Amino acid sequence: MSDRELAGFLADEALLEIRHLARRARMSPEEAAHAEVIDKMDKLADFCRDMRAIAAGPRPWRPSQRGIGYPSRRTQAMRARPMSYRWNVANEERQAWILSRIDAAGYRWTPPPALPTPRKGVPPLTLRQHLGLLFGWPVKTPHGCRPLPRQSRSLKALDRDELFSLQQEAGRLRLGMGEASTWLHAHLDPDATHYLFPDPPSFYWPNPDAGRRWWHCRVLVRMIDGEWVNSSLSVLPETFAALPSTVPRLRQRHLVATARLTERDVGLWGRDHEPCTPEGCGYTPPDEHQGDDGCAVSPQRPRSPASESRPPHS
Repeated sequence: MSDRELAGFLADEALLEIRHLARRARMSPEEAAHAEVIDKMDKLADFCRDMRAIAAGPRPWRPSQRGIGYPSRRTQAMRARPMSYRWNVANEERQAWILSRIDAAGYRWTPPPALPTPRKGVPPLTLRQHLGLLFGWPVKTPHGCRPLPRQSRSLKALDRDELFSLQQEAGRLRLGMGEASTWLHAHLDPDATHYLFPDPPSFYWPNPDAGRRWWHCRVLVRMIDGEWVNSSLSVLPETFAALPSTVPRLRQRHLVATARLTERDVGLWGRDHEPCTPEGCGYTPPDEHQGDDGCAVSPQRPRSPASESRPPHS
C-alpha cells in the first residue's frame, strides 16, 4: 500500500471515529468528560486534514523562500515518502492507532524511515553557488508579493548585546517572531559577530495592509561551543535601516547564502546542550523577571533558536 493510498484510507477512518465519538457523547454523556471528547475530536480533525492533503497528490515543489534553488534533504525525503513527516512526529499512541487500522483492514504498509538529521556546521558553497553571488541579492521577492525597499537587501553585523536589544524590542512591540531570552544571550559567543538580514518566507512576507509591517529576519549566530546556527527575529524596517552596514557587499551575499544553507537552528542546538549548571556552561536559569525597560525577559530556551570568533568560511 502506498503512502498516498494509506493517507486516503486513514482520513476516512478518522472521520468515522469522529462520528463515533460524537454519537457516544450524545447518547451517553455520563461516560466521558465533555472536554476530553472535544479534544480527541479536535486532534482527529487535524489528522484527517493532514491525511487528505497527502492523499491529494504531490504539488510542484516551490521553495517558501525564493533564491533557494533546490529542495533540502528533508524535503526530498518527504516527497519520496509522503507519510514521513506525519509518521515521525506522531506520538506512540497515534502510531499505534495507524497500525491498528491497517491491521484491521488487512493491508500491508511499511513505515517510513526517520527523517534526515540536520547537519551540524556551515556547509561550503559549491562553485555554482559562488558564481551566483555575482548576480544580485540572494533573497528574491515571491510571486505575487510586493518587493521590499532597497534597504532590505543588506546584511547587518551585530554583537551579542545589540542582538539582545533587538529581541527586547520585538518582545515589547509583540512583533511576529522573537523575544528577549536570557538563555540565548548567555549561550551566544560573547566575542563573535552575529549576522541579521531580512529573509521572509512567502507565507510571512510583509504586508502593511494586513497589519504585518515588520520584516521577518534570519539570524546567523555563533554559539559558545563555536557552532554556527540559524535563528529568526522580526525587526521593524526603520530599526533595521538604522543599523550600521559594515560588511563588504560581496561578503554580505556570501554570508546570506551560507545562512540559508545552514540546517541547524538554535532550538536544535539547545536540545543537544547539556543541562545548564554553574560548573558546566556557567548559566543558572533565573526566574522570569522584568527587563530594564519594563518588558518581560524570558529565561527559557527559544523554540523551533570558546574558540576564536572568525565568521564562517572567511
